[in-house]
Amino acid sequence: MATYINQIKNRIDDMDKGKVFISNDFLDIASNETVRRTLNQLVKENKIKRIINGFYYRPRYSELIGEYEEPSMYELAIAIARKYNWDIAPYNSTALNLLGLSTQVPSKWTFISSGRYIEYEIGNNKIEFKKVKPSEIANMSLKTATVILAIKALGKDEITEDDIRKIKQNLSKADKENLLREATSTTAWIYEVIRVICEDENE
Repeated sequence: MATYINQIKNRIDDMDKGKVFISNDFLDIASNETVRRTLNQLVKENKIKRIINGFYYRPRYSELIGEYEEPSMYELAIAIARKYNWDIAPYNSTALNLLGLSTQVPSKWTFISSGRYIEYEIGNNKIEFKKVKPSEIANMSLKTATVILAIKALGKDEITEDDIRKIKQNLSKADKENLLREATSTTAWIYEVIRVICEDENE
């Protein structure tokens, strides 16, 4: 038992601070009962924090504000999707915020999802999952889906060169290669914008 507990603790220590995790992330180490008991004990010892039932994170202490940082709603959404095996993608203002196209930090984080409609309340924040046809976000990475939905949110006649520059800054060479390959089934005008975003890699 002690060995299992130490392995769980060591894995958590190896995670980046702020990383959101669930009991399933440790089932290769111990039984679900042992994992849950260990996580509950770590919460009591203030080593980790519970965000909502079944979801935890190791908080990062901010010297600037003199307290522990709140969990990332984006990381929590990814963890929820992982737990329930959903495909998700940030929607509208959430996609714009994640790509630096909006400076307004949303109090409601909205994602489209292959799972059911559900809304979570976490302090002053909300996470909303809107159900869509699985085919709408299947066979593409989260980054590709984020870019497509951000472009769609901006609108065909509203997207600017500055928007394109900011999107480029958020994409690695591999991201751009994936984007060109995975986005071929999207609307024609969106794909034309994607070609402009990725054109540096094709020169």
